[in-house]
Amino acid sequence: LGGTMTAASDGPPAEILPPNQTLYLNNLNEKIKKEVLKKSIYSVFSQFGKIVDVVCCRGIRLRGQAWVVFSDVPSATNALRQMQGFPFYDKPMRINFAKTESDVITKAKGTFVPRAKRPRPDQPEQQQAQPPKQLEAADAPPKPKKHATDTNTTPSNVLFAQQLPDECTDAMLAMLFQQYTGFKEVRMVPGKKGIAFVEFADDVQASLALAALNNFKLTPDQTLNLSFAKR
Repeated sequence: LGGTMTAASDGPPAEILPPNQTLYLNNLNEKIKKEVLKKSIYSVFSQFGKIVDVVCCRGIRLRGQAWVVFSDVPSATNALRQMQGFPFYDKPMRINFAKTESDVITKAKGTFVPRAKRPRPDQPEQQQAQPPKQLEAADAPPKPKKHATDTNTTPSNVLFAQQLPDECTDAMLAMLFQQYTGFKEVRMVPGKKGIAFVEFADDVQASLALAALNNFKLTPDQTLNLSFAKR
């Protein structure tokens, strides 16, 4: 992802820009670490379509901002409509389309034009700055560890989540499950990585969430394995 993509800055977008495959997110919680934020964004947005890239930045002027590149415009448009104002780490997410396409998209279209390096500004910019280039293949996440899974098919109001990434937190899972009616809480297991329990108000609501999120992609290489918890 690269280029000089810009969009409306800090306030909520007064006007949604013309649709394209890249979404610009701001008003994100600046206290969340970059890698955790990136994985969380991927988790909540991948339900809308194939994600080509997610970029979060560490620079002072870029904190609280991110870019999500979808493989097609309809997926990006649907994600914007569904996630506008979504409570993400205790802050309402503000979303707009990026003003220009990301480099990964223009390269795929054959319309990519290299840009000159931007001089370092003397004053803080009012609009979003240039995000970094697309991640290289060498930076791709490692292949997931394979674990034996334990599957229970007897309905329960509590779901058992397995094969979670080591960095997965209860807050990340809660953001994923809270969109389903009846969600109550996520309970991680102290001292045991990769598993958690997700409680709903009743069996039916838990069943709907399981049907929707089992095998959901948490990262490009890791899927969520869900089953009913044993009573």
